[in-house]
Amino acid sequence: MTPTSDTSPHAVARLRQERLARSIKPFVARGSRMARCPNCRLAPSHCLCELRPLRQTRAGMCLLMHDVEPLKPSNTGWLIADVVADTHAFGWSRTAVDPRLPALLEQPEWQPLLVFPGEYAASERVVETLPLAPGQRPLFVLLDATWTEARKMFRKSPYLDALPVLSFQPSALSRYRLRRSTRNEHLCTAEVAALCLELAGEAPVGRLLEAYLDVFSERYLDAKHHLPLAADSPASQHLRALRSS
Repeated sequence: MTPTSDTSPHAVARLRQERLARSIKPFVARGSRMARCPNCRLAPSHCLCELRPLRQTRAGMCLLMHDVEPLKPSNTGWLIADVVADTHAFGWSRTAVDPRLPALLEQPEWQPLLVFPGEYAASERVVETLPLAPGQRPLFVLLDATWTEARKMFRKSPYLDALPVLSFQPSALSRYRLRRSTRNEHLCTAEVAALCLELAGEAPVGRLLEAYLDVFSERYLDAKHHLPLAADSPASQHLRALRSS
């Protein structure tokens, strides 16, 4: 897919601003005292903006984000929106639904698929391939939250109950190093999105997203530990090679 030069705030950045606007008190995340680039959320000394690999894709991403996820510097849904131009993001609430979400899910150009482990869904809902009608595009609905929160979101979102559940069996353990699930087979949101892109026939963009995640994680941790920018690290070189291919 061709690169794009769009520099306007993406869906997750807009959701962050909406969330901040209704905050009663400031959200204090780990590392909040560090000055951060408003676009990549890293320390200015380790800024990643020049390597942002935005791409146009046939597949779309729909992030349903738990309350504080858009505010966390380590959130990887932001990275998905940095890479996949057609990314949508909505805040999750047990008692209210953003009306823009069902409107998106009902658009005929999309076939929404809720990405979640099949063991938590009725067997007749679970699919392992893309059930697309002619002319439809896949829209991957990702629950962006901690594992405990995501299970609650899955159970308490009746407006998603009619969607097919796309279930993956990852062949590798998560490489994400910024936040850790208690189960190593749990992938971070960006890793799941990369698998979705591969299934949709857009493996090069999926590999680009994985490489972008690797460099983000590396620079995040280096800044946290007061290490100098490794601009030509193997991870950065790999990302640059994929961006130019």
